[in-house]
Parts: sequence; C-alpha cells; structure tokens
Amino acid sequence: MSLTEARFHDLVDALQEALEDAFDASDLDLDLENSGGVLTVRFDNGSQLIFSRQEPLRQLWLAARSGGFHFDYDENAGGWVCDANGEALPAMLARLTREQAGCEVDFGAL
Repeated sequence: MSLTEARFHDLVDALQEALEDAFDASDLDLDLENSGGVLTVRFDNGSQLIFSRQEPLRQLWLAARSGGFHFDYDENAGGWVCDANGEALPAMLARLTREQAGCEVDFGAL
C-alpha cells in the first residue's frame, strides 16, 4: 500500500523534527537549516547531510559526501529503509555521521 500524500508529509515532518532533536542533543559543532521541507546539516568541517522529500515518489532523499540515497517508508518496520541496500535510516545516519564528523550520534529515536 502506498502512502497518502498527507501521511507522507506527516512522516517526513516527524522525522525531520527527530533528526533536529538528535543533532541538537549531540556535542557536535554544526548548523541546522530547515527551509522549504529540506533539512541541511552542516558540520564544522564543511561537509553536509541534506534531507529532502520527493513527494511524487513518496521518498526521502539523503545527500551525503559518500553519495545520494533514497528511502521508502516501510510500514511493517515502522521506519525509513534505503531502496538500494535495505539499510535502515538510523543505522546509515550513524555511519555517515561517524564518517563525516568523526562523532557518534544516537539516532535510536528515529
């Protein structure tokens, strides 16, 4: 079953809020910007994570230094899963944050 537009936006809004909370709770020196439904995380070393919603596809896209990733919401798992490799978003974010900022961030609440 595909997500309705309203549910998709509710899920992405909730995710972006949880992401902001997780990054705010970390000890990282970073800048968060949420504009037009795009959440940009800028680390002090200049690298970024950019989260954008792709409404027509009902996907969340993530741009990172190592590439671009597309996530579908898995109702059974209750979370966002990468369409290329099946990796859950919290696990991927923990890895990408470690790679880009050299720090551990707890994304367990996602």
